[in-house]
Amino acid sequence: MNPESHTSANPVAAAGAVPGISDARRWVIVGLIALAALINYLDRATLSVALPLISTDLSLGPTAKGLVLSAFFWSYALLQIPAGLLVDRCNLRWLYAGAFALWSVACGLTGAVGGLATLILVRIILGAGESVYLPTGVKLVSAFFPSRDRGLPTGVFDSGTRLGLALGAPLVAWLTVRYGWRTMFFLVGFLALVWLLPWVLAFPSSHAHSAVDSRAEEGTLPGRRSGQLTLDRNLIGCCLGFFCYGYYQYLLVTWLPDYFVRVRHFSLLEAGFYASLTYLVWAIGSPLGGWISDRLIRRGWNETRVRKGVLTAAFSTGLLLIPAALVAKATSAVPLVTAASLVGLSTANILVIFQCCAPRRQVGAWTGVGNFIGNIGGVLSPLVTGILISRTGSYVPGFALAPLVLVAGLLSFWFIVGELKPLERTVS
Repeated sequence: MNPESHTSANPVAAAGAVPGISDARRWVIVGLIALAALINYLDRATLSVALPLISTDLSLGPTAKGLVLSAFFWSYALLQIPAGLLVDRCNLRWLYAGAFALWSVACGLTGAVGGLATLILVRIILGAGESVYLPTGVKLVSAFFPSRDRGLPTGVFDSGTRLGLALGAPLVAWLTVRYGWRTMFFLVGFLALVWLLPWVLAFPSSHAHSAVDSRAEEGTLPGRRSGQLTLDRNLIGCCLGFFCYGYYQYLLVTWLPDYFVRVRHFSLLEAGFYASLTYLVWAIGSPLGGWISDRLIRRGWNETRVRKGVLTAAFSTGLLLIPAALVAKATSAVPLVTAASLVGLSTANILVIFQCCAPRRQVGAWTGVGNFIGNIGGVLSPLVTGILISRTGSYVPGFALAPLVLVAGLLSFWFIVGELKPLERTVS
């Protein structure tokens, strides 16, 4: 196969651009989505970091704190599918701008809450606003880039989430100590609204947006309304694999700092640093894994084998979490846990697999369904791990189960998900 022959056959697709959208502009948009993702996860981190002070000021007990911490996911997870459908049908410039403003204002207003009910309310609103983040990012990359070039931009925009985790906790902690938790929320939430100006200016004009829609309309399944969700084996396979991915990643997000303190006897500051290091490795791995796949595909390698192959290699590194939990020395555990974060090499390729398999007009909906299922894994992971710790008195079973669940997800990607091409191309 000669990659250059494909390039010359379809110059618009080869350039990866919708008419009226320059190469520079589409990368500016990717950068803005990455920044929004960082802000997104920074906003999520604010409550966890400030909760000890908030609970003291508002007299919140353990049960109340648990309700507050979970309130975000009530709306975030439940609205994933509706958000995906909206992304497929609405003008993304204004939909994303409105959602961003909603979650930023909700974060800012957290500084003004006076009790448990209002605190839960603003967290629910925060989750509702942030629900469009992933479907929008995946939808825009699928529209602005050809499939062989989607790995890097997908990895770049999603890396902002892990950077938000890596950088957010220290920043939020400093702001809280320096100014108090109420002022911290005001600063983090309301200052983020500045992001809206470059977003509105950089996003394509209404003419270019129509071009995106018309290109996506091509190949819609006969007899099927635009935006109606299509269910098939590829969607099922992607969702099962994403569930396993979510189970693993949320173990690291929720239990890793506690593990470093209680099992490896690091100070809280040391535990925060080492946990941030794993998130940083994950953030770097996401665009790197996408770039490696894109490069091999442009050289003529089969896209299905490349993306599934990189995903397999990345998932396999998760098994390093098992010896990390078993080794005696903390100095040996830290590099193993860090290496186990190379699972991040898979992130961009998982999201590109959704883009490649979904009908063009349903990329947002498929992503919303997948993220909903992935968040179910995220809900179960900390819960199951906590139960295993309580019953065994050890972190090893929970830390061994997560990578086994992750690797089991490979069965879905290899044996349920088929060739990486939109569903409409396979229907006569």
